[in-house]
Amino acid sequence: MGSFAERIRARALDDRPAVLFEDQRWTYREWVAQCATRAAFFDSSRTEGPPHIGVLLDNVPDFTMWLGAAALMGATVVGVNPTRRGVELQRDITYSDCQLIITSDSYAPLLEGLDLGSASKPGRILNIDEAGYAEALAPFAGAPVPVVDVDPATQLLLLFTSGTSGAPKAVICSQGRLDRISATIVDACALVPSDVAYLSMPLFHSNCLFTGWGPAIVSGCGAALRPKFSPTAFVPDVRRYGATYFTYVGKPLAYVLAQPPHPDDRDVPLTRGFGNEGSEADLARFTERFDCPLTDGYGSTETGVSINRVAGMPAGSLGVAADTVKILHPETVHECPRARFDEHGRLLNAEECTGEIVNTAGAAGFEGYWNNDEAQAERVRGAAYWSGDLGYRDEAGYFYFAGRSAEWLRVDGENFAAAPVERIISRFPNLVLAAVYAVPDALVGDQVMAAIQLGPSVAFDADAFTAFIDAQPDLGPKWKPRFVRVVDDFPMTRTNKVLKRDLARQRWNGPDPLWWRPPGQQRFTSFTAAHATALENQLG
Repeated sequence: MGSFAERIRARALDDRPAVLFEDQRWTYREWVAQCATRAAFFDSSRTEGPPHIGVLLDNVPDFTMWLGAAALMGATVVGVNPTRRGVELQRDITYSDCQLIITSDSYAPLLEGLDLGSASKPGRILNIDEAGYAEALAPFAGAPVPVVDVDPATQLLLLFTSGTSGAPKAVICSQGRLDRISATIVDACALVPSDVAYLSMPLFHSNCLFTGWGPAIVSGCGAALRPKFSPTAFVPDVRRYGATYFTYVGKPLAYVLAQPPHPDDRDVPLTRGFGNEGSEADLARFTERFDCPLTDGYGSTETGVSINRVAGMPAGSLGVAADTVKILHPETVHECPRARFDEHGRLLNAEECTGEIVNTAGAAGFEGYWNNDEAQAERVRGAAYWSGDLGYRDEAGYFYFAGRSAEWLRVDGENFAAAPVERIISRFPNLVLAAVYAVPDALVGDQVMAAIQLGPSVAFDADAFTAFIDAQPDLGPKWKPRFVRVVDDFPMTRTNKVLKRDLARQRWNGPDPLWWRPPGQQRFTSFTAAHATALENQLG
């Protein structure tokens, strides 16, 4: 395992395409020179404290150039999430000890009025869209590529977790870790210099860095950048850049597939894709529609647990893992019993078989959280790595995802997780995406609410949804939604994860059309403001 700086220096005389962005192109030789310019600038202006560079940008060439600059000189890039606001954004920047911020016209206003610690000093916020940015870099143009001997253990990235619950944690990634993961992806996806990787997932997130940008550098292929993921731009971009490979995380496949099909979809240049959290149905539909096989696996920014899909695995499962990966009860720390299903595939022992996905061999791939001992202790207990994700495992050893550790529901005394219910509801025709979460019951415990997004121009049919729910043989009686909300768009993190906490906070008072099954009735009917008032009064 070497340093990532060595990978970048190896491209210094490479005249093949490196970065493609709109109508602009950089060869590797030109791109490395730009990285060297930024490294020289930072070296001349760095202050006391950790050499942390906060990057608050979309996927634009300058983001990659600062990544390269940090690698070459042994500094750290902090990927700042642009969906954060106010004190939360201030917290992320000061918590991660950024001494320099790189931003743009789009995001500079977010920083106004914030106390950013050392980054608040004059000249410590650089806007790439302003003339002063080019002027600041100009004296360092033509600087030699740094030849610093960077240890593979040197910290290169601080990657914030998505923050769907609680304050985001900053995951540490060393040069050696990025090098190792990138090389693994290059081998797994057979990337070669003639490939073009399409990068529309955010560069501040591990998916794009670990499976997209890093592998592009290691393989020497080009990287085509999209500022933000756009389902309508996906196919035109792929054709424009001649992209042969792409990465995804979360729900992009569902949104691409919701676009109207075209007769020549199978003629796109894509030959493979890599990601995680794609639904089984979407994986199959994408492969068929675009003639592009996908590799989808279970993983996280911490990379403490890996579960891989295999041929012949049961529908709905994640796949298999090493013998050290187990489902443990978070309180007893005992292994949970295996999942049992009836002849219809209904999970019979959800409460006893669901536990946390744990790597009992430890956290060899996890390098810790920045300045957060409490979170570190929660993730690594004794010799085991606790993922924070719920799951269960069948008698044959296949793993199933059951949601995040905060996604338990309790209905009429029965505990179960959200993800299995979402998988079943996702079978509903013309459905793009579903999210299941708890809302309070007037008596005790929870009721199930399902938020669904339908395809373009598809109207919700309450009778059809009622018939669908009642016809699913593996949907337990207490798993059936009491409420269904029809959304035009889901609240999302920039990494395409549904913000269920926002939906749950609104309960039945949000702006979207809502249907419910009133007590004692089977049919979904329209839920009105009077119903909402009555429920609120019952809750006190």
